[in-house]
Amino acid sequence: MATSRFTSLTTERLFLRELLPEDAEEIFRLRTDASVNALTARQGAVTMDDAHDFIRMIQAKAATDEAVFWALTLIGETKLIGTILYWHIDWGNFKAELGYEMLPEYQGRGLMTEALQKVIEFGFEELKFKEITAESNEKNERSIKLLEKSGFELAGANGEYLVYALSPPAKAGGNE
Repeated sequence: MATSRFTSLTTERLFLRELLPEDAEEIFRLRTDASVNALTARQGAVTMDDAHDFIRMIQAKAATDEAVFWALTLIGETKLIGTILYWHIDWGNFKAELGYEMLPEYQGRGLMTEALQKVIEFGFEELKFKEITAESNEKNERSIKLLEKSGFELAGANGEYLVYALSPPAKAGGNE
């Protein structure tokens, strides 16, 4: 039986916590916002029931370690402002894909950079990933800049999506 690998995380300005049923309104906003969804290949939400279904699906995947999903909140607040997750996890080869999104009014403040750095650190140090990938629509300049700033390197393409990869940093004092 799988045990959840989820751990709440904290950065200077953010608390990364489990996704809760109470997050449905913000999940609905994220999944219906045209600017958030414009460069993704997903089907957005149409009703609040879609948001609730999404939350239940994420909770089920998290319970079986198919995904590790964080709701992003500002320190001291409970309202979800974005999400970040590992999915397409290959535990046998210690690889995962990273995904993220943020409500438009919180974009451009460096918050996702903060969250991404913490989640990458957790992925390499705690989950023992040997590779983390992320895909970004070739037109999503902000996402591409974020990935490159975080150390990801272009590894290929998947249709209109650019595939980026990141390996753990070399350990000091290693024999090479």
